[in-house]
Amino acid sequence: MRILLIHQYFLEEDEPGGSRFNEFTKLWTEQGFKVTVIAGMVHAYASEKRDEYKGKFFVEKKQGLVNVVRCYVSSSYNKSFRGRLWGYFSFVLSGLVASLFTLRSQKFDLVISTSPPLFVGVIGYITSRVRRIPWIFEVRDLWPESAIDTGVLKNNTVIRLAYWVEKFIYKKASKIVVLTPSFKISLIDKKKVPGNKIIEIPNAADFSSVDLLKSTFDREAFLEKHNWKGRFIVTYVGAHGVANQLDQLLDAALLLKDANVLFLLIGDGMEKKRLIERKEKESIENVLFLGPFPKPEIYKYILVADVGTSVLKNVETFKTVYSNKTFDYMACEKPILMGIDGVSRELVEYSESGLFVKPEDPHSFAEKTKLLINQPRLKSQMGKNGYLFAKNNFDRRILSTKYLELMASLVDEV
Repeated sequence: MRILLIHQYFLEEDEPGGSRFNEFTKLWTEQGFKVTVIAGMVHAYASEKRDEYKGKFFVEKKQGLVNVVRCYVSSSYNKSFRGRLWGYFSFVLSGLVASLFTLRSQKFDLVISTSPPLFVGVIGYITSRVRRIPWIFEVRDLWPESAIDTGVLKNNTVIRLAYWVEKFIYKKASKIVVLTPSFKISLIDKKKVPGNKIIEIPNAADFSSVDLLKSTFDREAFLEKHNWKGRFIVTYVGAHGVANQLDQLLDAALLLKDANVLFLLIGDGMEKKRLIERKEKESIENVLFLGPFPKPEIYKYILVADVGTSVLKNVETFKTVYSNKTFDYMACEKPILMGIDGVSRELVEYSESGLFVKPEDPHSFAEKTKLLINQPRLKSQMGKNGYLFAKNNFDRRILSTKYLELMASLVDEV
């Protein structure tokens, strides 16, 4: 099977961030399938374009066994809202040129486009029609709702366009993959998408990589190297954007300044500079901003932590999402302070792998942190519970096979 993936944020080999399809495509190519990725030249949180892409419209390269075509994205992507919109549309144009012309001599059996941004669906649709192949559209975020709820998307014309594009995509896709049960319910009840068109394939953890690292990682030496011995470490890994509302972690850190708690905030994003300035202005000494780091390095900071945390802004849309890093915390046997209501809260409570923290409530966060400090046995048991639950339900290799089975069924129907 020859798979064409359209993914604007497909990571470089040394790049941090969500690696769902980097891991899927690696597993697929190891099994003998041919995978080509049409990707962007600017990551969602990168401050600027890499030197190797400056002045170029297309760069074709190998990442392991995966063939990647990096396409032009405007350098204004992370500079303003208008710049971000042009970043989306410039990738639609360059991605279409890559799909229909740069790769015109290559044959594909199926195309997948994964959002956000929503507009990658345009590339998937046109590619599927021109090449006469099935098309899977994946929903990793309920967009435009999440952008509207967080105040990122305000222009009524753009909002109407986004809703029109969304409706068109859901109608035309061969199958729609969603990451949470709430996404499926939302698409059926609110978007009127037929239930038999939707397949749930959630995010997951790369247990093989984590288990290998755990067998060699010296936690005590790592703590000593960074002068963190004796500290109770709370690690946050992920985006530093408007949607994440990381001020709530700084507020919690202030409440815990006398509790020997250290917050590690690892990642990057549009809000990071402002957050660092706030930390320095208010002398919040028990918060460290680190990274971004590639995935193997991030696992070390999770393994060294006492707990991991996932937080988002307190808006209705985020009650439908699973936080990507939740599964990494589980794989590393770390209990979770879950600052996201809805399905994420249900996940940690059902698996008994952590404690729910009221979103944007630093007093709730401080209270639950102290509870875990004072109950080390509970902390340890929650970490073990999460590992076993994720191993049985969210193993990347198992879900990779589920994706392959979906693709094979569509190809067989043609």
